[in-house]
Amino acid sequence: MKKIKIYTCISIILLVISIIFTIMVKNIDVKAIGPEGSSVGFSTINQKVHDTFNYNEKWYKISKYCGMIPIMLACFYVGRGIKQLIQEKSLKKVDKRLYVLGALYILFAIVYFFFEKVIINYRPILEEGKLEASYPSSHTILAICLCGSSILISKYFIKNKTVRSILNIFTLIIMIAIVVGRILSGVHWFTDILGGIIISLCMLSIFYTVILKINKE
Repeated sequence: MKKIKIYTCISIILLVISIIFTIMVKNIDVKAIGPEGSSVGFSTINQKVHDTFNYNEKWYKISKYCGMIPIMLACFYVGRGIKQLIQEKSLKKVDKRLYVLGALYILFAIVYFFFEKVIINYRPILEEGKLEASYPSSHTILAICLCGSSILISKYFIKNKTVRSILNIFTLIIMIAIVVGRILSGVHWFTDILGGIIISLCMLSIFYTVILKINKE
């Protein structure tokens, strides 16, 4: 019970930080340093980081294609849920943790579409000649939420410890590669990555809190 309270507090704190940081990105040190005169918050630090790395096509492709791995992991767990449903022939008998995982996936989609509509800033490069929403980095959220949740929940669905350990190490490496790759690729501002990390950690903390509550039932 104490652990649940701790993670509930962590989730609330991360949620507040996420909201405050997003507001700060929208309003502090805003200058037109982006393509086509688009404005960017925290422009001084964002400009310095972007000038350091610039656009790197190799890292862009690495982070892009590594992004397929978290999606494959999500498909694996969705498949487990479908398998349980077919075998048990009852929605009630499907592992509750899979429902929570599905809720996390839906939350990710909601966050993604929300920031596609509520533009905080645009990318430092044009995508196919057009401005694209940049904050927060969706690849960063994808990597941390999907890879992180897989690591947290794998022990319930992968019984072989060796296989589970190898998968979790590989998943962690992919998660780090995506986040680092998005920074080095130059297709996001630094605060896009940082915002993505904070928001995804908040979502992951909420997910883990609910999992702890289910385990206590």
